[in-house]
Amino acid sequence: MNRGNVNSIIDLYMTDRRGFLKAASALGLGVAVLPVIGRSAEAASSLSYFGWNGYEIPELHQAYTKAYGGEPTATFFSDEEEALQKVRAGFNPDVIHPCINTVRRFKDAGAIKALDTKQIAGWDNIFPQFLSVKDVKQENDFYIMPFDWGTSSVIYRPDLVDIKEESWTIFLDDRYKGKMAFLDSPDNIMAVAGLLSGAKNPMDMNDEEMAKAGDLLRHMHKNMRYYWTDNTELEQSLASGEVVAAWGWGQSVNTLKKQGVNVKFMNPKEGIMTWICGLTSTVKGQCPDKERYDFMSAMLAPESGKYVIEQYGYGHANQESFKIASPEAVALLGFKDPNEFLKTGNFFVAADPDKREKILALWQTIKAGG
Repeated sequence: MNRGNVNSIIDLYMTDRRGFLKAASALGLGVAVLPVIGRSAEAASSLSYFGWNGYEIPELHQAYTKAYGGEPTATFFSDEEEALQKVRAGFNPDVIHPCINTVRRFKDAGAIKALDTKQIAGWDNIFPQFLSVKDVKQENDFYIMPFDWGTSSVIYRPDLVDIKEESWTIFLDDRYKGKMAFLDSPDNIMAVAGLLSGAKNPMDMNDEEMAKAGDLLRHMHKNMRYYWTDNTELEQSLASGEVVAAWGWGQSVNTLKKQGVNVKFMNPKEGIMTWICGLTSTVKGQCPDKERYDFMSAMLAPESGKYVIEQYGYGHANQESFKIASPEAVALLGFKDPNEFLKTGNFFVAADPDKREKILALWQTIKAGG
């Protein structure tokens, strides 16, 4: 195996939770062969974590490691649909790390239970904006502890595109037909189409709004060079100029800037998209609840958040984390005051099941040329 490829995989493991599993698979590295860092045979830890790679490391739960003398058993998923299907098939971890757009589906599947937030240290320091987002709280109970968050917007090459005003409408600009890319996700692209078509709530459109959004989506589809699933592939396309504008995450902007590529992360006039992921507690897991809450408390600690901000380039749910993180790292996230920033974003949440089925059907029709 090429040593350079192995080093690239190690770097990716530490910086890109979504890209790592795909890259490892391409090199023939099965998830089962990946070691759980720092686990001791004598550890008292009994917790099983199921989530994104790179989030099980000791730096993100130091208080838990100190209290339990070891690390959780970790299993990774590459996307939440895979995670949900594995849980439905009988896999029973103790803590799952989904994003808020799928948490209701985990609840409806009977996989997760309500949290006792009084048992989670630091809960009161969570950004209040997160606690009012759809599906974080369901039927008067919280089912997910917000942990990490970030933004999705247009990454573009200012030296290769002519933009008078930053807007999602760039995806409708025929001047760049065949030179744009979007994440292969019907939920995300439909939300943008809904935003541009004037839907009252792009995350919860009625049939008439969905039809209008569908018309714009057909236009957007014709302008796309491809739909990406690999963050690294997107970054390479932007660096080479093959793609001049694409839906992406702030982390890619940081990566490309470090490589000397002239890119910008758009702040669209219609608003940026904000995603939130977090920790949930399962119904069938065997680990005691106290240990689960100790793990969550450790993950929510400001020191853990500092690491997320400085090393991963994502936001952390605990407001105190931003006070101890380096100003340079916070600036790279694209804002100075997270509270002010969160007032302007569009939180990415899931559509109701029946509406999501319509979105999926419409998306498949459009991709097929209909």
